[in-house]
Amino acid sequence: MGEDGHDLVRVDGTGTAHPVGKLASQRMRARQGAFRLMPSPAHVVVMRRADAPEAGSLRLCGEITSASALCDIVSMIGQSAWTGELAIHDGATNRSIFFEHGAVVGAYSSAEGERLGEVLYRYGALSLEQLQEVAKAVTGDVRFGETAVRMGHISRETLFQLMGRQVEEIVYAVIRAESGMFYFLDRFDEARLTSRQNVPVSGLLMEAVRRMDEMRYFRERIPSAEHVPDRVPDRPPPNDGDFAQVYRAIDGVRTVADICRAVGQGEFEVTRQIFQLVQGGCVTVRAPRPTGPAAIVALFNEAMSMVMREVDAVKRGDEVRQHLASFATGAGIYDALFMRAGPRPDGTLDDAQIIENVAMLVGPDQAEAMLAQWLYDYVSFAIFIAEPVLREASTRSGAGAPLLAKSVADIIAPLVVGGAGR
Repeated sequence: MGEDGHDLVRVDGTGTAHPVGKLASQRMRARQGAFRLMPSPAHVVVMRRADAPEAGSLRLCGEITSASALCDIVSMIGQSAWTGELAIHDGATNRSIFFEHGAVVGAYSSAEGERLGEVLYRYGALSLEQLQEVAKAVTGDVRFGETAVRMGHISRETLFQLMGRQVEEIVYAVIRAESGMFYFLDRFDEARLTSRQNVPVSGLLMEAVRRMDEMRYFRERIPSAEHVPDRVPDRPPPNDGDFAQVYRAIDGVRTVADICRAVGQGEFEVTRQIFQLVQGGCVTVRAPRPTGPAAIVALFNEAMSMVMREVDAVKRGDEVRQHLASFATGAGIYDALFMRAGPRPDGTLDDAQIIENVAMLVGPDQAEAMLAQWLYDYVSFAIFIAEPVLREASTRSGAGAPLLAKSVADIIAPLVVGGAGR
């Protein structure tokens, strides 16, 4: 998992373990105590805390190497009617799914966007002000949801319903996990359940797979929840009444995420409806307009990382980097603009440094407009040189280059609208 060596541990000839990397040292310090060394293959070390029998027996464990790799694991737990905790760790985020007799009864996630307060906000049950107010009022004895109910911001019925949606979203995130480790223990601490649900595994898996497949398709037209749908002038509203609520919420200002809050639906459901409206010619979608230099650099970084990821995948990244370096030098402005800011190997820039650089070059009044123009030109040239490279590499598998060009163009379109003066 850690090719950079930060998680490296060395075992010497006496059997003593020495953490070599910083991450390994941090992880081992967090596990002070006595452990039993379990039998394992020669290339794997498994240790179990000696003084924690209440943790349950470890029934399954393994590496996650691709998206949807956990589908079979979750399916087996459900079909076997097991009770216990499926814990998933990827280094940055910890998630757990709690099973009882094969049904999902709860879930936990350390991801910021999957916490209960964020879920209530994204579904429109709490305003941003209410979210902040409840967060300040939470004490160690009373959880977030109970605090929101006591403050009168949400009913218990709505809270329970959205706790169920939170569990579903965590399960979907587990199924999408592309890397990390999973562990299944045959018991869990009941106190970790914020609410007790009872969700059949089969339905969750079918929905998770459907969302993964369809969202990839939707993303071709609606790249993110921050994109802004708008009605097509002089076009009648859709005939399908199922789309009416979302269509009414579309005003050319709200993002997809804003519309989710307005109609009280999840991102997948709203994205699906907007996609159908786009297909029907009732709605168009544009990229979010950047506000301020930091937002402009963020769009640039998103676009360039996409370009470099594609050309690196066909082993032509170094060639593209050389062309970009020549373009930057020949243009006469980028050497000063990029000074101490990059580009990094993935094509991205240090936002703080480049904002400082552009302010010194043109002054704060023109910084936003000129930065948008310069970065737009740079990404446009990157597409220009990457497109034939990718077309050549994809002759056997289809037209990958035009799809990339359109995707990147959609990302950087707001740089033109956002004050570049082009």
